[in-house]
Amino acid sequence: MGPIFTPADEWSYVVALVIGIGFGFILESAGFSSARKLAGVFYGYDFIVIRVFFTAAITAGLGLLYFHYLGWIDLEQVFVNRFYIGPTIIGGVFAGIGMLLGGFCPGTSFSAAAIGKIDAMIFIGGIMIGAFIFDLAYPLYSEFYKSGALGPVKVYDSIGISKELFVLLFVIIAIAVFVITAKIQTKVSNKIQKY
Repeated sequence: MGPIFTPADEWSYVVALVIGIGFGFILESAGFSSARKLAGVFYGYDFIVIRVFFTAAITAGLGLLYFHYLGWIDLEQVFVNRFYIGPTIIGGVFAGIGMLLGGFCPGTSFSAAAIGKIDAMIFIGGIMIGAFIFDLAYPLYSEFYKSGALGPVKVYDSIGISKELFVLLFVIIAIAVFVITAKIQTKVSNKIQKY
């Protein structure tokens, strides 16, 4: 049991390239190369990004559970990033501000740049400059960067429920979010049309 391809397998790079191209194609086909899509979440007039990513999370969660039950994957071998409380909160704030101001997340910016959008290219330049500054200034905050380490925490373990119950609750929450965001989008769209 385990991943189909590992980094040691030379075909993993070919598979990663094909998946990456496919992912970029899907992002562009869904209209995610438009800065208005991501900004729409923050302004309340378009929640397609939230719906797509909730759908992806549900598909992945249910898929992993079924694959585990069928013996195709061992969930204990699935890599989980280490969780750092303070750095994660600060990083999330900066990433959120950057996405709100730029209208892109890193993935959608590359998708948009691939079709020639100049604002996306500028956004990618900002990402690179930010990464460069982050690296130069790292000695100043290296202790904070490694602080609050909790290890590879899984949400269902931290709140003391089974992974099956967690996925069920996540699906219910996603459905509620779909309904709520549809109502918000309708109200905001009606207000926009009045003007």
